[in-house]
Amino acid sequence: MSDAHDTVPARPPRPRTSASWKHDVAELAALFVAVGLAHLLATLLGHDDPGPVVLVGLGVALICGAAVHKRLAARRGHHPRRAATSRENGAADVEEHRNMTLWRIRTRVVDRPGRLAELAGAFARLRCNVLALQIAATGGTAISPAGCDALDEFVIEAPAELTAADLRSAVDGAGGADIIVVPAQIKDLVDPGVQALVLAHRVADDPDQLPQAMSELLRTPDVEWRRPGDTVDDDGTLNTTMVVSVHAERTLLVRRPALPFTPLDAARAAALAATARHRRYAAGG
Repeated sequence: MSDAHDTVPARPPRPRTSASWKHDVAELAALFVAVGLAHLLATLLGHDDPGPVVLVGLGVALICGAAVHKRLAARRGHHPRRAATSRENGAADVEEHRNMTLWRIRTRVVDRPGRLAELAGAFARLRCNVLALQIAATGGTAISPAGCDALDEFVIEAPAELTAADLRSAVDGAGGADIIVVPAQIKDLVDPGVQALVLAHRVADDPDQLPQAMSELLRTPDVEWRRPGDTVDDDGTLNTTMVVSVHAERTLLVRRPALPFTPLDAARAAALAATARHRRYAAGG
């Protein structure tokens, strides 16, 4: 390698800053004040001369002038920083108020430390916010044909330009399997446990509200009365149709083609139906 590349260019001399003359002025002002005070002391001892008053006044004026100049310079130096901060805040506001879309994402994951963090990181890289999360631990084939260690279900807020395919690809890259991505609604953010209690109270007051309450609980409009033994038309998709026994004469047929039911869904549906059944028998109906 040539010597030209090994030679470090000399640093140019730093220009004399404005702070040096401020120090000179301050020293000169201090000198004037000191001389003036000395002369004033001599005057108080018997001499009469306006010189010390002039020197003291000039020194005080110089000190005040230097202080004012320093404050003005500091104020001018802060303006660019304030402008930059304003621009950053404006950009943050635009980012915060961008158009967003709600999605429900369900995926099967291996129960291993760090797996949930990888999924959260995948969402963060796409500028998505995780608003709700449910985790169902299961090892059987009730949810997916291959079985699973855990089933994670997210409700996320994603930029409007992202598609279901984008989200599915991100989850797949983070180790997810059997991925389902469907649009979500604001009501999907309601805590399922709290919602189940509210709906149970409603059904206990009026058992005829059971179909509507079941529709809200399972987040599907496809709920209808059936009699035990009626033929159920199934589209062949695993766990998208559920029959809920209410009493000996009636059952509820519930369908949710976009999002298969989980064992937790089945347990909540059975508990809600039991509330209506107990209320009916208590009333002697």
